[in-house]
This record gives sequence, C-alpha cells and structure tokens, in this order.
Amino acid sequence: LIAAHGDTPALMPFLHLPVQSGSDVILEAMNRGHSAESYYKLVAKARAARPDIALSSDFIVGFPGESDKDFEATMQLVRDVKFAFAYSFKYSPRPGTPAAVMNKQIPEAIKDARLAQLQALLLQQQADFNASCVGQTLPVLFEKPGRYEGQAIGRSPYLQSVHVEGAAHLIGEIRNVRIDAVGPNSLKGASLPSV
Repeated sequence: LIAAHGDTPALMPFLHLPVQSGSDVILEAMNRGHSAESYYKLVAKARAARPDIALSSDFIVGFPGESDKDFEATMQLVRDVKFAFAYSFKYSPRPGTPAAVMNKQIPEAIKDARLAQLQALLLQQQADFNASCVGQTLPVLFEKPGRYEGQAIGRSPYLQSVHVEGAAHLIGEIRNVRIDAVGPNSLKGASLPSV
C-alpha cells in the first residue's frame, strides 16, 4: 500500500493509520499487535513514499492501567507525527471484554481531563493543517449543494469539506479550486477555469 501511494497518482495523499496509544504498555494491554516504534517507522515509510501524504488516526485514553507516563507517551506521539485529523475517545468498559474486568480502571474525571487535553492538541493540529492549505490549488470532487444558493460542497484530496460559491453546476465533477480561507470545519475556495 505504501509503494502504491508513491507510484499511483490516482490514490489520494491521505491515509488513516489507527494507533490508539503512544504507550507500548497500553498497546500490549489492548492486544494491538504493534508498538509505538513500529508506528513511527510506518509513518516514516509512508512519508518517504509520498511526501505530501496527510495522516489521520484513532486514539483511546483512559484504558485500564494507563498511567500519566503512558498518557504523555500518547501526547508525544501526536506532537511528533502531526495529524491532519483524528478520532479520539475515552475508554468505556464493554461487558464480556477482557478490559472490562481488568484492575486499575481509570476514574472518569481523569479520563475526561486526558481526553480534553488530547482533543485540544489534535484540534490545533487539524487547524494548522487546514491553514497550510490556504493559497494552494487543490482538485476538489464536488458532491452536493451547499447551504446557500449556487454553492457546492466538495472534498479535497485530504477529505476536507470545501465550499465554493457559484459551483452548483459542478456537482459530480472534479475541478481545481484555489483555497482562500479556512472555516471551523471546512475550507472555502474559488473554482478555477478548466484547462
């Protein structure tokens, strides 16, 4: 898959690589089958094959036994890798799972605090990534009408929502769009003439 990202222009420069935690202790407890080091190596290979690739991931905080040191390892991994987008959740026990009966369950208040801290960092990284797109020209696949008359919403190669005025006739097409601004959850741009 990594080689294909480097060799196949039709693949978008976006890859979802769930890691869950930056702590090897927690990854082992979760039976994830990878370590933080192997994740770092995978990211390095993907970026070497496709320098413009953006990454998203999944994180769980408050897994039974997660220490402050384990949580900080997750925060450091996020700071090191820099994600364009991520899903993050606090651990909740599910009946019948091994983790539900593990010792060292984490209090809800600690899980809430850790999740808030992690999400603040992830949201800042997402905002930084979106801001880095301003001034770029990106191909956008127009999907549906926007909220306003004549507006269309599409997706960038990085799965960002892109709003363009006067583009309703472009739904179903891919067009180059100059990214002019960033909103809270989307980009705004102007469609460029076809060449």
